[in-house]
Amino acid sequence: MLELKDVCFTIQKDGEPVNLVDKASLRIPRGHFMAIVGPSGCGKTTLLKTIAGLNPESDGSLWWNNRNLSEEGDLEPNEIGYVPQFSIAYDQLTVDESIEAATKLRVRTKNSKDLDQKIDQVLAETGLTEIADRPVSVLSGGQKRRLGLAMELVSQPKLLLCDEVTSGLDPRSEREIVNLLHDISREQGRIVLSVTHSLAHLELYDSILVLHQGRVAFHGSPGQLTHYFGVENTEMVYPQLAKQDSTKWQQSWLKHVESYYSKLEKNRKELIEQGILKLPPHLAESENDDTAEEDETVEDENKTTDLENLEDDDSPTEKRKPKKASPPPPVRPPSLVSQFTTLLGRRLKIFFRDRGQVFLQLAILICFPILVALFSPRANENMRKYSETTNASEREVALEDKAVKEDRLRVGSAVSAIIMFQAVLLSLMGANNAAREIAGEREILEKEKFGGVSPIAYLLSKVVFLSGLVLVQSLWMAGFVEFFWQFKGPSFTTHVVFLIMINAAMTAICLGISSLMNSPDKASLLSIYLVGFQLPLSGAVLALEKNLEPFFQPFISAYWAWSGSLDSLSGQYRAAIKSVTETNLSAANICFFVLGAHIIIGLVASFVGTSRPQWEN
Repeated sequence: MLELKDVCFTIQKDGEPVNLVDKASLRIPRGHFMAIVGPSGCGKTTLLKTIAGLNPESDGSLWWNNRNLSEEGDLEPNEIGYVPQFSIAYDQLTVDESIEAATKLRVRTKNSKDLDQKIDQVLAETGLTEIADRPVSVLSGGQKRRLGLAMELVSQPKLLLCDEVTSGLDPRSEREIVNLLHDISREQGRIVLSVTHSLAHLELYDSILVLHQGRVAFHGSPGQLTHYFGVENTEMVYPQLAKQDSTKWQQSWLKHVESYYSKLEKNRKELIEQGILKLPPHLAESENDDTAEEDETVEDENKTTDLENLEDDDSPTEKRKPKKASPPPPVRPPSLVSQFTTLLGRRLKIFFRDRGQVFLQLAILICFPILVALFSPRANENMRKYSETTNASEREVALEDKAVKEDRLRVGSAVSAIIMFQAVLLSLMGANNAAREIAGEREILEKEKFGGVSPIAYLLSKVVFLSGLVLVQSLWMAGFVEFFWQFKGPSFTTHVVFLIMINAAMTAICLGISSLMNSPDKASLLSIYLVGFQLPLSGAVLALEKNLEPFFQPFISAYWAWSGSLDSLSGQYRAAIKSVTETNLSAANICFFVLGAHIIIGLVASFVGTSRPQWEN
């Protein structure tokens, strides 16, 4: 049984406490299907999220099977299912693949056969078997709602919470979903609570909960609804609610609650007797025990029998005692490694099926290195050196000095531009890699965390996937440009490492931004701004004021990749660079350290943002 005792959820508005849920008290037995209705803004979704544990109750207590959730902690992920209004599946996957991923993320299976059996069972239960191979992107609204339910049923939750799962559907699809929820509530003693704006198909529910301004105005069977409010039909309930304050409705309900609950219990017993509501054996026995205790009469304490003195374990009394049915074994969650591999495999599958994203990555991969290679002719020109002749005239010395300086300016500018363009373009690639990676699927992430997915497994899958992009992009950039302009330094490998690090640093930082933002558009915009400041604030084009350099440079990843690569150039080219820029260059080892710090900061921010709940209000 689920029971709420004077539950409140309070927020602060203009410095004053406001109860969005105000002293809600309910009793909901096993195998019950309840609708939560009421005018817009009355607290339906807020109450559902409070029951789910997403909104911590400010006062009162919630009880689940005689367990105080307010003191002993929330329900386990496998005990509860939450179906939000939004879609929780990826368009690139099929129905079968979506359910398979949900199963692997929430349930530990013995082998592939056991996995297939669970998937087939859920597909059949939700009527999705015939469209199992159909992509999510082509499903109708009703089919997507069925898929959302199927992805929750993989762990066989005992409490299923549905938030507006019928909104926006045509009447036929709406009735199909309500019928499906009704059937689901009849299995395994499952409680199903459904928030809905619609007052249609109320006869399919076991009870109706009416909320008004966060307070319980009614909770009874559908047949009692119109009688209680004194109206002819259900469409007149909301206008009737508005005729008096919610406090009066709450007080009125408290006077009638026990009589209405006794009627609900009588209806429930009739369903069990008729075999319509079938409870699992261990729950049925518990129900019978409770009933027997209620009907038990006090026997004569002095009455004794010879059997009471028997100590033999095989006595007739012992043999007549029925063996109690044991509850099914609890659903075991998968390991972190299993969740990681499932998430990574799903991400790769989504990436390669997203033609737009694949085309964009290929276009960037091809076009950006070509832009850099355009500077190669000037960077490949030879630089004249000072002659060692001692008897040259002053005019010859002046002409030679002018020619050497011109060569250094021309070649040094080109070399500096090539390396800085590589750094900035790889920064842009990093931003494109990660800016929407988490923010773009925030709703799905929150839903999967609620279902037991580890934020660590989720973040690791993102890091491994993005690391692959970083390596491919950076190595291709380095190799393509090297074909047109050979790096003029003792170690081309050092330059490649800096290119990888600048891409990784910007990818990590933008991943952190993506994880902290609740909107993909905000994350993308902030990431673009961050890349936009890389070139002007790096000092590669125009040196910053000396008093500004210490403030800006530590945050500019492109500066450290540019500076580290330039420090790795041979002496002649390093001198040429110094002749075209006033910006102080840092040593390569310092640049390694700072870029490494950028990567770590980005990953820490990503972990904080991934772990922090960010449900849409």
